[in-house]
Amino acid sequence: MESLESLHQHLILDHYRNPRNKKLLKNHDLEGRATNPMCGDKITLQLSLKNEIIDTVGLGGKGCSISQAAASIFSTRLSGYTLKQASSLANQFTDMMRTPTQEPDRALLGDLLAFEGVQKFPLKVRCVLLICEAFDDAIKEDNT
Repeated sequence: MESLESLHQHLILDHYRNPRNKKLLKNHDLEGRATNPMCGDKITLQLSLKNEIIDTVGLGGKGCSISQAAASIFSTRLSGYTLKQASSLANQFTDMMRTPTQEPDRALLGDLLAFEGVQKFPLKVRCVLLICEAFDDAIKEDNT
């Protein structure tokens, strides 16, 4: 039987090799970008809304397996969420990565829990959270 850590590694590699939502949208309502200057990872997140619900998600960018897999997994959680619900997801994910002593909302995070072990590698935490920075940039655009 495979260990939980091994299953998480397989999930991360699968999302890196076969990223979900890896396409830029022709029509989108919100767009956010984030770059990690330490390693050069880049993520573009585009959201199309329908009746204030996230309908379609598009991703662009390049980077390490951790940043790109996190973007892919995060993007799969967004469809059907309001921006407020998606913000809650981003905040929970950020809290899990930055405050390992706090118990995460496991039901909300779902497959994002695969990155829990990355907390031990502070330089990689920024890679994991790059998608949350792109999301924050996108919704900041919506508030201006």
